[in-house]
Amino acid sequence: MSPAFFALVRKDLRLFLQDRRALLLNLLAPVLIAAFFGSLFGGSGSAGKPSRIPVAVTDLDGSPGSTQVLEALRANASLDVQILPADSAADWVRKGKLRAAVTLPSGFGAQAGRALFGAGPRPEIVVTHDPSQAVVLPMVEGLLSQAVMQVVGRDAMSPSGATFRALRQEAETAEGLPPQQRQDLAEMFRSIEKVQSQAPAASAAGTGVGGLSQPFVLRKVEATAGTGPAQGYNAYAHSFGGMGVQFILMLGVEIGVGLLLLRRQDLWKRLRAAPLSRATLLGSRMASAALIALGLFAAILGVGMAVFGVRVHGSWLGLAAVLVAFSAMTASFGLMVAALGRTPEATRSLAIVATLLMVMLGGAWVPSFVFPEWLQTVSLFVPTRWAVDGIDAMTWRGLGLDAALWPSAVQLGFALLFAAVAVWRFRWRE
Repeated sequence: MSPAFFALVRKDLRLFLQDRRALLLNLLAPVLIAAFFGSLFGGSGSAGKPSRIPVAVTDLDGSPGSTQVLEALRANASLDVQILPADSAADWVRKGKLRAAVTLPSGFGAQAGRALFGAGPRPEIVVTHDPSQAVVLPMVEGLLSQAVMQVVGRDAMSPSGATFRALRQEAETAEGLPPQQRQDLAEMFRSIEKVQSQAPAASAAGTGVGGLSQPFVLRKVEATAGTGPAQGYNAYAHSFGGMGVQFILMLGVEIGVGLLLLRRQDLWKRLRAAPLSRATLLGSRMASAALIALGLFAAILGVGMAVFGVRVHGSWLGLAAVLVAFSAMTASFGLMVAALGRTPEATRSLAIVATLLMVMLGGAWVPSFVFPEWLQTVSLFVPTRWAVDGIDAMTWRGLGLDAALWPSAVQLGFALLFAAVAVWRFRWRE
């Protein structure tokens, strides 16, 4: 690169840093809004819900009872159930590909029916969930409880069920029971048989059995980088990443508008008269914009780390790669919008629409999991979605460097595309 290129970059950086008020506002605005959203969603995640909740189920029992629970979950229209091994399911939840993973323990079928009557230990069902989407957890718990109670209740209250037969046999053969109690138990089982024989078969699926206890214990596990309180989910990590993406993107647009304003001044004529190519002039603007964006984004995340406990549980190198790629994309995006808008006034109107769409589809405001399924697919074609996901992966999700490579590569691809359009469409005369 020529010395003129670096001289132009230094000039842009010096002008930006001279305006202390603008610099402070560019740093303060995303910090304040990120703090608001982080505190708002810190306890409950998001208020929305997906059309179908992607979950995984691991059946370690393989009994007829656990198989029926699995089939009941798969038949539920609110769930998108996948059958996965326990380790793979937990890893998919930690990476954000699933909302929860349910593990049915060994011995579930034999223990659940007896636990319904308090006649034995309750099996422990493990639910590994994504803590950033905690609103989904009660829904999964409710649907799981419904399926278990339906299956276990039918088995326990049907004379043909294994649990019913086992309990009746124990009552008839148990030693040490008083004769009157043995008679009462036998009469109870005969009454149940009589009712079940007279009721329609569908009534056997009812769960409203008074005096019965929940036939299992539910243990919830957060799928994050660690299990300690210092390594749990921090909603500020997502909000600072999302607000940083939004305001840095707006900054890139303003830098592009500044280039259009410069075109109206005499300095522009002198620059055009100098032996500078179009690529050198626009490239220097992109480089300075990328450096400003990278420094400002680092400062925003630094405030989040110093004040709000945001931590990088994944790869620092991966986070740097995501931020560098996003900064390059932001710089080229701002110049592309300026090239398409042609005038400062038209560019600002175009930038408002384009920026808001990219921010909303990228999940910077509202987590992308609340979108309809088709919109989640569309959002994959928006670079901000990859930026937000990459920052989440490197901070609270605690994923490795490999999880940052694809988001960084996609953003760099968009950066090259936006830069090519900017160079192609930019008008050199006012």
